Amino acid sequence: MKVCLVGSSGGHLTHLYMLKPFWQNKDRFWVTFDKEDARSKLKNEKMYGCYYPTNRSIKALIKNTFLAIKVLRKERPDVIISSGAAVAVPFFYIGKLMGCKLVYIEVFDRFDKATITGRLVYPIVDKFIVQWEEQKKVYPKAINLGSIF
Repeated sequence: MKVCLVGSSGGHLTHLYMLKPFWQNKDRFWVTFDKEDARSKLKNEKMYGCYYPTNRSIKALIKNTFLAIKVLRKERPDVIISSGAAVAVPFFYIGKLMGCKLVYIEVFDRFDKATITGRLVYPIVDKFIVQWEEQKKVYPKAINLGSIF
């Protein structure tokens, strides 16, 4: 199984990194911001830098869509996993068209309303994971696996 882990640097990347027991023995690659925290955390990992800032940036969305096409065609992952943020959107939609399984993990600190990324990917994901039971009021089809932290 080949895994694509995609997310912003900082807390989203930390969230994905905490899934290490799952991904450590799998063929994998990362898509994140090419920033110091990501480079140091993923020093020995295959990493593709994506475009940022992504928050409400049409320019970054377009650039990351073309990046998603290029990277996903090259790498051909079986599953794409993300905990956000906006960079996940083009990778999930392009990945869906390519037949990838999609797993989204909603952020830990948003338990009473949907994130923008969560709302955009919820309709197309194979598994939508939340970390609080309260989040299931916002995402009824979600699976509560509890806290990753």
